[in-house]
Amino acid sequence: MSKPCVFCAIVTGEGEADVVLDEPAFLAFLDVRPVFKGHVLLVPREHVETLPDLPAGLRDGFLEAAQRLATAVKDGLGAQGSFVAMNNTVSQSVPHLHLHVVPRTKGDGLRGFFWPRTKYADGEAADYAERLRTALAQPNP
Repeated sequence: MSKPCVFCAIVTGEGEADVVLDEPAFLAFLDVRPVFKGHVLLVPREHVETLPDLPAGLRDGFLEAAQRLATAVKDGLGAQGSFVAMNNTVSQSVPHLHLHVVPRTKGDGLRGFFWPRTKYADGEAADYAERLRTALAQPNP
């Protein structure tokens, strides 16, 4: 039997969370292990695992809620900006789509991404770009 979804439990009220946004399609709550205080997770109420799984009818509302949360961390917490991110499968600690909104201030110690950077060999960037353009041109299943 599969492990119950922690975020689905929060959505149904069976799990505890400090909720900051409660709407018919989405819920946002404080991360219990924040990068910085005020770190919010936005989830769709419907269980979907990754961004590609998010139904088309929820996309605009999801991004609009993320915009409001990014504004709220500035207006409500005095942050200078925010870091907004999500993982899909790899490094996704809970297999339920969630978007992180992390308050940021200059000099807060967060440095870029948490993984090593690399460089393209000569001509390699053009090849990667072409492969991505080709994939994007394919019809969605």
